[in-house]
Amino acid sequence: VGSVLSSYGWYILLAAVAVYVLVQKVSRSLAARPSGRPGAAEAAEEPDVVVRRQEALAAARLRMQEELNAQAERYKEKQRQLEEEKRRQKIAMWESMQEGKSYKGNLKLNQQEVEPGASASAVPKSKPNKKPLRGGGYNPLSGEGGGTCSWRPSRRGPSAGG
Repeated sequence: VGSVLSSYGWYILLAAVAVYVLVQKVSRSLAARPSGRPGAAEAAEEPDVVVRRQEALAAARLRMQEELNAQAERYKEKQRQLEEEKRRQKIAMWESMQEGKSYKGNLKLNQQEVEPGASASAVPKSKPNKKPLRGGGYNPLSGEGGGTCSWRPSRRGPSAGG
């Protein structure tokens, strides 16, 4: 026992002081509470206030759920319409292939028929003549026509310093 106290005496003393301080803090925090039970403050409220609050919360949840259900129905209807449109396009493509026509051209014509007002009112714009950025004879590997900057590799062998 004497060897343990001589070896670990300071550690035991510091641990005892830390435990004492910790016990004091916990006892103060328990004494500062009005009641040892955490739900005692809620039980002191009026029961009808609690009931009204719970009913309002339930009504709000119900409204949010109904709104979410309505959004889900709209999304499902939109997906059904998209699937129906894809099915119609596949049928039209199959029919045009059976007739021996190009189905891609047929789809383009169908899309133009859907929007006749927009395509008829659009005026085709002519592209201005743009000059090329570089001359026709430009080749970066040949070193010609590139301007003033031309790079040449250095001579092989030891450097000429000395």
